[in-house]
Order: sequence, then structure tokens, then C-alpha cells
Amino acid sequence: QVQLVESGGGLVQAGGSLRLSCAASGRTSSSYAMGWFRQAPGQEREFVATINRSGYSTSYADSVKGRFTISRDNAKNTMWLQMNSLQPEDTAVYYCAASSRLFGLAYNENEYGYWGQGTQVTVSS
Repeated sequence: QVQLVESGGGLVQAGGSLRLSCAASGRTSSSYAMGWFRQAPGQEREFVATINRSGYSTSYADSVKGRFTISRDNAKNTMWLQMNSLQPEDTAVYYCAASSRLFGLAYNENEYGYWGQGTQVTVSS
């Protein structure tokens, strides 16, 4: 079992920045790819970013590429999502997740077996 707890969400003006954290505990998450997803009101949850278990490989949704940065520190069992140039369309509940994929990146929800409770990000115009 892996427990994930997100923090760092909040209200920010358009153009601002936030840094989300995801603290992992329990069975080590460092053996697996991890990712961030988000869900806006009335919409399905969507992929935001993923990082492989070493942290050397990352991938992003086109909508956030160049603005968001995913990173991890396995020694601290923590993953982050640095979000810059935030826009109102980035408003959503953001979830961190740990996959069962030992190699490479994980893009699909069904590759993830562990999820955090979510943290709200609201961007005002």
C-alpha cells in the first residue's frame, strides 16, 4: 500500500504560480512512475504530467507543457508540480498518483493504483 497526500493548492491570480507537493508513505513509491492528474468541475479527470521512477524522464499534457514542471526526490518520498503562468482554465482539483509501472512513464488512469485525496487549485482572471 502507498498513501499519498497532496498539499500546496490555493487561490492565485492569472499569471501567478503555485507549487503542489505529494508526500508518499507506506510501501515505497520510488519504485514506480508517478503522475499528476486534474479534474475541473463537470469534466473528466485528465492527465497533466508523469515522471519515471528515477526522475530523469518526464512528459506533459500539451495544455501545460512549458508552464508546469514535475519533479521528485525519492530520498524524501516526495513529488512536486511547479505550476507557472497559471490561467483560469487550470482551475481544477489536482491529484497525485503512483502507478504500477516499473519502467518508463504512465499516461493513463488505469496504470495508476494509488491516488491522493486531491488539492484544489483556483485561478482567478
